Parts: sequence; C-alpha cells; structure tokens
Amino acid sequence: MQAAASAHRLASPFLPSFTGAGGANGRRLRGRPHRLAVRMALREDGPSLAVVGVTGAVGQEFLRVISDRDFPYRSIRMLASKRSTGRKVAFEGNEYTVEELREDSFDGVDIALFSAGGSISKAFGPAAAARGCVVVDNSSAFRMDPDVPLVIPEVNPEAMAHIRLGSGKGALIANPNCSTIICLMAATPLHRQAKVKRMVVSTYQAASGAGAAAMEELELQTREYAFNLFSHNAPVQPNGYNEEEMKLVKETRKIWNDPDVKVTATCIRVPVMRAHAESVNLQFEKPLDEVMQHKET
Repeated sequence: MQAAASAHRLASPFLPSFTGAGGANGRRLRGRPHRLAVRMALREDGPSLAVVGVTGAVGQEFLRVISDRDFPYRSIRMLASKRSTGRKVAFEGNEYTVEELREDSFDGVDIALFSAGGSISKAFGPAAAARGCVVVDNSSAFRMDPDVPLVIPEVNPEAMAHIRLGSGKGALIANPNCSTIICLMAATPLHRQAKVKRMVVSTYQAASGAGAAAMEELELQTREYAFNLFSHNAPVQPNGYNEEEMKLVKETRKIWNDPDVKVTATCIRVPVMRAHAESVNLQFEKPLDEVMQHKET
C-alpha cells in the first residue's frame, strides 16, 4: 500500500539504519537470513498512529502492511463510522476497540492513514491536520489540490520533503489512484532518461479495487462480475472517459510536473479477486536506445 509507504518515509527517523530489519525500503529481505531483525513495531519513541476506515478492505490492508514493514508506533487508534463502533480488531497480539471517528479523534496523533471515502476525508482530513496530524489520504479528495502533494514515495518523495513529524504542524498528503501508481512505478525511470511525450495505457483491474462488497460479489458469482469484462465502475465524464481513466491522466501530469504529457487510458474491470494488470505504450522525445548507449559510454 503506497499510503503506508508514504507514512513509512515520514517515520524514517524512527527506523533502524541496518538492513536486517527490512532494508532501505522497510521490507524484510525474504528468503535471506536476517539475524539482526528485531520487532520494530510497538515502541515508546515511535509516532502515534490512527487508521481511519479500519474495518474496510483497505483499512485491513493498512494494518497488514504496518505489521509486515515493522512500522514503528507507540500507539494506534482504530477509527471507523458509528455503526462499527465497539467492534474488536486484533492486531499484533493485542485487541483494540474500534472508536467512532470524530474531530477530536486526532488529538495526540502523529500520522493518520485515511481510507473511508472522499466525503469522510474532506470532512475530517483538514480537521486532523489542524490538530498537528500528518494525514495520508487514500481517496481522491485532495489529489488534484495544488496545495496538497500527490506522492508515490519511490517516484517523487521530494514533494513531501517539507513535511516533518514532531514539528507540531499538520499536513495533508494524497495517495494516487492504484492505476496511476502501477503505471508510473514502471514508466518514471524511462521518463527520466528519455522523457515520455505520449502514453497509452490499458488497465485490467481486479475486484479488490472496488472494495470488500465487490470481492464478495465475485466470490458468489452473481450479477455482472462473473465471466464478464466491463468498463470500470466509475462515472462516465462529459468527454466520454470514465472517472478512473481521467484520474490516471491528471495524476500523471501532476506527479511528473508535466502538464503537456499526452496520456490516454482505457480502464476495464476483470473478474479476478486481486492484482491489477496494465499494458503501457510509451512514446519518447528521444530514442531510448541512444540515451542508454550514451550513458554506457
């Protein structure tokens, strides 16, 4: 999850300098001995966390990634809507009670991971930031706001370089759409070498991108999901593109800081549970093979 990765960058002062606990990107080196590995999660000098929308599919994925990356924290609050209040959530050997999301839920919280929909983010994200919390938002609420950095940590971490934990100053960080992240993780190194001037993207997006209800629907093989392909279940815009396709166009231009790059996208839902796929065709300003030959010499 890129939202958790952005939070991981923010928390880097709390992370160990040796690679045994996960290496430079915070991941354990699977299949290799890690004799120096220690459990970095619950620790007194870590930041305090809150997960908004913790009972949803993405909220649960946040918790999995926090645990997998041994993300340091001294406390964690499980927040959701009123109807989920009182539910129990087991996490890293402890049981937590889900609390109702309120503006004062963020008092004393350093980092809040939001994934409860755009309307919730708009209502509570700025309130959390006003209380000194750094909000990493997984919705589309703030992505195109010019004052909010849109960050893929492996692509443009400098966009959030001005944000500091422990400064007492809150902030909003937007997490790009899933299709944008997949595409730009692969395309950005090439863009930096030869500059992309045109990109044609086709996405094949799993049910998981539409949430837990869609995954359950696919499991039951009911309605339109099973044995079918259809345009992404996002509203169609006046220009004929659906909203998912336009997210990829606009977010690419913002992250690359290049309003002139030409991008067109076709986003399709496919009847698989998890794992999106993309086909990306890139046209460069200069031949990529010449750039690479020049670098080698």
